[in-house]
Amino acid sequence: MRSSDCVRCEAFPCADTNHAGYYIPDIDLNPAAIRMILISEAAPESPVNHYYAAGDPLFAQTTEQAFNDAGTPVKSIWDILVMGIYLTTAIKCGKTGYAIQTSNIKECSHLLEKELALFPHLKAILLMGDVAIKSLNIIATRAGEEKVIPAGSTYKIRGREYFFQGIRTFPSYLQAGPSFFIEKSKRRMIAEDIKTALAVLD
Repeated sequence: MRSSDCVRCEAFPCADTNHAGYYIPDIDLNPAAIRMILISEAAPESPVNHYYAAGDPLFAQTTEQAFNDAGTPVKSIWDILVMGIYLTTAIKCGKTGYAIQTSNIKECSHLLEKELALFPHLKAILLMGDVAIKSLNIIATRAGEEKVIPAGSTYKIRGREYFFQGIRTFPSYLQAGPSFFIEKSKRRMIAEDIKTALAVLD
């Protein structure tokens, strides 16, 4: 199965995203083998830096380092996938500015909702950053449920137990992109959150 065959944006209604960066993972995988999803903010400006791009894409570099920081040695994004961990973004197009409008997060959450539904055996969801957190909360409230993650600074709310439709859910910080190498305190917390999430899979 390829996620890109099952989930797609047809109209591209969002005005402040870079549609040229549109990307939904097109790797061939077994959905029954996926036990955890890591959701980061938005697709990179260029698809060549997405998780599954050829070569040494930026998103792969920082994510591999995050898993190594967490005490899980990986050499490629494929090592992470073999562990049953699928990587995607809440926003499927690239950003055009620092912030992403709530209306765009709401619009793209329909795609993320369809993407999540592809994987029947999820045990954990890692929400990397505020956009991913907000997107999952929108999905939950649209289904008539309470927000999964409460409002508040991530450093205050992380470390507690949250669930989305019975799946353990972890709020954390953005690990995809150059800022990962700069903010050392967040890098430490990202490693802690990944390590805790991985323990759920054991």
